[in-house]
Amino acid sequence: MDYSELISIITERPQRFAWFLGAGSSRSSGLPTATDIIWDLKRRHYCREENQEVTQQDIQNDAVKSKIQSYMLSKGFPDAWADDEYSTYFERIFGSDHERQSAYLRAMLSEDRVALSVGNRVLGALMAMGHARVVFTTNFDSVVEKSVAEVAGLSLSAFHLEGSYAANAALDNENYPIYCKLHGDFRYESIKNLTDDLRSHDAELGRCFVNACNRFGLIVTGYSGRDSIVMTLLQSVLQTSNPFPHGLYWTGIGSSAPASVQRLLDAAKARGVKAEYISIETFDTLLLRLWRNIPDKDPRFIAKVQKTQHSQVSIAMPTPGNSGPIVRVNALPLILPDKCLEAKFSVIPEWNELNEAERIAKNQLILTKGEAVLMWGGRDVAKQVFGDRYAGVQPYDISVATQNLKDHLYLKAFLEKALGRTLARGKSLLLRSAHHRVFLIADRNAEDQSDLQPLSQVLGKVHGSVPGLFTKATPEHPEQEQVGWAEAAQIAIEEKDGRCWLMVTPDIWIWPKWARQDATALLDERRSDRFNAKTDKLLSAWCQILLGTADQTNTVQLRPFDRGDELENPAFTVGTETAFCRRARQ
Repeated sequence: MDYSELISIITERPQRFAWFLGAGSSRSSGLPTATDIIWDLKRRHYCREENQEVTQQDIQNDAVKSKIQSYMLSKGFPDAWADDEYSTYFERIFGSDHERQSAYLRAMLSEDRVALSVGNRVLGALMAMGHARVVFTTNFDSVVEKSVAEVAGLSLSAFHLEGSYAANAALDNENYPIYCKLHGDFRYESIKNLTDDLRSHDAELGRCFVNACNRFGLIVTGYSGRDSIVMTLLQSVLQTSNPFPHGLYWTGIGSSAPASVQRLLDAAKARGVKAEYISIETFDTLLLRLWRNIPDKDPRFIAKVQKTQHSQVSIAMPTPGNSGPIVRVNALPLILPDKCLEAKFSVIPEWNELNEAERIAKNQLILTKGEAVLMWGGRDVAKQVFGDRYAGVQPYDISVATQNLKDHLYLKAFLEKALGRTLARGKSLLLRSAHHRVFLIADRNAEDQSDLQPLSQVLGKVHGSVPGLFTKATPEHPEQEQVGWAEAAQIAIEEKDGRCWLMVTPDIWIWPKWARQDATALLDERRSDRFNAKTDKLLSAWCQILLGTADQTNTVQLRPFDRGDELENPAFTVGTETAFCRRARQ
């Protein structure tokens, strides 16, 4: 199933679905995932036992992680990603001391760390509007409660291990919304991290979950399926008479489901359940796309959902000496796709024919020509557009060429065009090119421009007309036109230090293109106050719009089309934190 089909199914009647949230749904709010916590516990244990100093930043180094993991294995700890890894570390480090365990999680999941992302706010709005009636989670944090409070001004009480008896009563009485923490709440004693706890999960909460899955379909997001207790609970739903009546939809960032998840989906299909795995970019992009397609949204929540939150970068001041200041640059880490399709033809098309084919395909094909005609997009679309002279496709490896783009400029343009289309997909942005450069432009004609709010918060207006300015009549353009403008960002791919970077350069687009030289007064006026502080906010706004997340410690994986395999629909992986630099000592 492709992304767009899932969105259509949910938005047709969102009340039919319950939600199941894993740690991935909270990570974009600044909270650690289960994997982050495991590595923090490893780090603490290693430092304590070996009298070493390893910071949380050091854990980002693969060599440091490998050294710590080898030590842990030598001491009898489980392999990385073992099913019992999470519970074993809690048990070996905290023993049966619930107070220490709770104190540790209270610090790791402190509300001071929470900065609600757009996905969290969408979920809060859906719950307040009655579109998400039942939500289950393995998380201990208060992100969902805060989301409902911030967006709707309502108080949401979670059912957890201390009050599990009331969860079924709430479900039977349809006291929605119902929010249930299957593994407890770190503010209470009954947190299910230890092995004995996990072997006997709370019967009442489990019964509530099974009953909900007999009434609703289930959407799983931000959850890897590593918890054997939860997976067993999901399997038990399949033994009932009416499992997942509206389907089981498991979303994840990878292109394929983990083995345990796939086994569950296969078992569900055998029981006649519509069960699918859907690859998504992030929790935030899933919820934001869902929000944009929800009809008749409550106006009270729209501004709250689209509220932008900037994350401040905190870097220690350099020590006295010859080193220069640390400077933020407009570069984001980028991993390029390494394959595409080579299209075969009885007669090779000319460049103008390729451009016309893209136009006819309505943005469902991306084409270029070098030693061969290269393509991204649906095979069926190419066959329809090119007709009889189209002779099929075969895989084409571009991994070597992407390591040296300066000698393969046609491929660089191909990648930039695909990346521009990827970043613009689903947003009120226009993709245009000028002088072999790619621009994303605020769409002045879009009905819903709420996703441009980060820009408007920095600049005020993001598009408009130039008062009193019209184009001059020429033989090529005899009709005079009102000159207009819109905020834009130039998108480029550059190689530095053996890595690829996405360059985002804020700019201003002038309509029509040939009138740019006549609009210099307007350009000078809008650029006159774009000094460091404002430029920094402007870059953050564009990153927020293009990547769909305020999380600056993660990566997002984006694709140009709604459907297609890896050869048809390439993945661009973009880091959400810009690069920084400092002048080297002389």
